[in-house]
Amino acid sequence: MNKDVIYIEPEDDITDIITKIENSKEKIVALVPPKKAGVFRSIVNIKLIAKSGFASDKTVVLVTTDPSIMKLAGATKIPVTKNLQTAPTIPNPLVDEDTTSKEELVEKKDGEVETEEKDEKGADETAEKDDKKSAKKGAGSDDDEEEEEEEDSKESKKGSKKEKLDKVKEKSKKAASDAKKFSFAWFMSHKGLTAGLGIGLVVVILFLVWAFAIAPAATITVGIRTTSSNFSKNATFTTKVEQESVDEGRFHLTEKKLEKEANVDFQATGQKNIGEKAKGTVVIYAYFSNKGTVGINAGDKFTINDLAYTADAGVNLTWDGDTSTCEEGSSTRFIDQMSCKISGRVNVTAANSGEKYNIAASAANWKTTANVLVYSDAAMTGGTDQMVTIVSQADIDKAKEGLSITSEKENKDALLETLEETDFPIDSSFKQIIGDVVSTPAVGEEVKEGVTPKITVKITDTIFLIDKTKVEEFITKEAKLSENFKIYQMNDPFVENFVETTDGYAGKIKTSYVSGPKITENDVIEIVKGKGKGNAQHDLKDVDGVSSIRIDTSFPWVMNIPGDSNKITVILDVEKSNQ
Repeated sequence: MNKDVIYIEPEDDITDIITKIENSKEKIVALVPPKKAGVFRSIVNIKLIAKSGFASDKTVVLVTTDPSIMKLAGATKIPVTKNLQTAPTIPNPLVDEDTTSKEELVEKKDGEVETEEKDEKGADETAEKDDKKSAKKGAGSDDDEEEEEEEDSKESKKGSKKEKLDKVKEKSKKAASDAKKFSFAWFMSHKGLTAGLGIGLVVVILFLVWAFAIAPAATITVGIRTTSSNFSKNATFTTKVEQESVDEGRFHLTEKKLEKEANVDFQATGQKNIGEKAKGTVVIYAYFSNKGTVGINAGDKFTINDLAYTADAGVNLTWDGDTSTCEEGSSTRFIDQMSCKISGRVNVTAANSGEKYNIAASAANWKTTANVLVYSDAAMTGGTDQMVTIVSQADIDKAKEGLSITSEKENKDALLETLEETDFPIDSSFKQIIGDVVSTPAVGEEVKEGVTPKITVKITDTIFLIDKTKVEEFITKEAKLSENFKIYQMNDPFVENFVETTDGYAGKIKTSYVSGPKITENDVIEIVKGKGKGNAQHDLKDVDGVSSIRIDTSFPWVMNIPGDSNKITVILDVEKSNQ
């Protein structure tokens, strides 16, 4: 059988207690009075509690060690227990065994009742007086008889009181015996309830420890009055680290690069004959004065019917002194009266492969870029055909249309994503360089079997960086705030009019910032910890620059700020304002 444990509050009156008993759904109701429970020190209230339990068919048990309450409970036959784990008993209404010794008086008012020792002492005195009366009777004194009668009357009254005391003691013993029997029987029949009450008490104690020692925490939101300001200051920049000076507004530049490649595959359509080239010789000649010389350079071109051949090596020819080759006025090309014929052979190779370069000897239709006459007296031979696929310029031009090159903005964003937290990029220094298109294989080269031609273009993005912490240090220094003020927020700075100069680079650093009184989270914690919410708010309002305060505790019953700094969260709410 379960029991209901009801903790009585100091402000509860007898009506509240009776209502709680009647509203309980359990057959056993344990009342736990507070330390100062005036309502339990009235016999009338105790009787009303007993009557309420009887009328509600409930067993009311008082959980207390207060002697006064125990005495009244004994008088009204209400069981009492020292704690929820101890079996209840009905206490002696006259003697509190826990706090009163046998030698002490229990009560001394109308119809006074004394301890057993006094009763025994009274009995002895009565016996002694009886002996004296017997002695006086033996003497036969009339006066003594009268005195004896008076004494007998007094003794009779005392005997009557003693009898009453004995009856009270007997009733008390019987009530105690009945209470013990009831307590033992109740305990034996409610073992589960007793164990449950013990567990419940432990849970309650743990909850109270958690609720008032562990759980309490606080969040302090402090509004701070601030002022917004703009910043603009000229600065210079250098690529030489040894020239940097933050105090003078001169910052070291580093260059950040991001290289990418864009490529696309394509189909080669060019054709090329890589067969053997035809070879042969041609005869060259010219008429000059006897001091003339004929010269042919390697690579000089000879053509016939749109077929080109080139000289394999250079040749220098001079007149050999044979006068039979000289004729007077033999050539109108020269003003000399006598010209001599100078001639010789030159080995040539066809400009391209192919059988079409295999031609017969021909004395006509030959042309050359050299200042000589030419003909062939033997056939050109050895040319063969072998056609292969090559990369043509037209193939590359068409493939360029399929190249996917991201926009400058996309490349810039990709570069900025690679920066560190302390990197401050100079936006206007961004550059994008797109390299030449490279074909693999190259233009004119054969495309081997299994090879897919592709074109590639290299894209290089660059931007100048400076150290962000040094820029913020420069801004803070140049803002020239008073000692008791600080910058709470600073927008990302930027460099305007960034240009190259003879000494490096120059520009203007710009930003905006929010400044206000110097208040830190530790300052707030030291002011409020361990204080009541009201006192904490009052003390924070006295801090210069604080415009608003909100204190939120972890639970409604938490009315004080914890003394542990780790359980206090501070939020500094910077309130922007313009001047």
